[in-house]
Amino acid sequence: MGKQIKQLQSTNTTEWEIALGQVDDASAVDKFGINSAVHSSYETIWDAVAIYAYPSSAVTVTATSADGADDSGVEVTIQGLNANYEEQSVTVTLGATGVASTTETFIRVFRAFVSGSTAAGGNIDIDNGGTVYAQIQSEYQQTMMAVYTIPANKKGYLVSANISSQKEKDVTGKLMMREDGGVFRTQGLVITPGTPHGRTWRVPKGIPAKTDIEIRAKAGASGPVAAGFEIILVDA
Repeated sequence: MGKQIKQLQSTNTTEWEIALGQVDDASAVDKFGINSAVHSSYETIWDAVAIYAYPSSAVTVTATSADGADDSGVEVTIQGLNANYEEQSVTVTLGATGVASTTETFIRVFRAFVSGSTAAGGNIDIDNGGTVYAQIQSEYQQTMMAVYTIPANKKGYLVSANISSQKEKDVTGKLMMREDGGVFRTQGLVITPGTPHGRTWRVPKGIPAKTDIEIRAKAGASGPVAAGFEIILVDA
């Protein structure tokens, strides 16, 4: 039988025991992403090079490969939250034209990846009505999104974050959070001359259910910026 998170808070041994599945009410989230061309205005660190747009209501999504029929049979798993903000994972197989749609609806999509034995030859957009909520680049075979939302009946604890740039130019990165019904607020800020920067929270920051989290950045010279963060999820 596993331990409860309260037992571990006094021992400071949570990381390995969570990783080994020995904590009954806790799990780990590792989010990482890249924006291939950050410019002088803030952009979300994710595949599609823009400020990320969130669904205003739960929607079905369609996976469409840029390689069309050449990616017929590719299996794609989409992870996010359903209309009740509960965790949801759906797997679809691209059809003869390289397209597949879900019957399940998502209020949030925060990860997608090629889950079968056949790699995708083209980039795969996960969208609804032309709004892209995730993109699998063929280079990575999964999304690269520094974007996440705390599920219902969970509380998150932010333990670390990082940012790096390909170019030795000034980069400003900010960790943004939006609680349910609120606005995005900056919860961490770093200005670096292109030097990789990481932060570990000695006192992990508590994050309520339904909070949207993302990293945004702007740069003095257009180029790739990567970033990510780690969260421990605990049953609320």
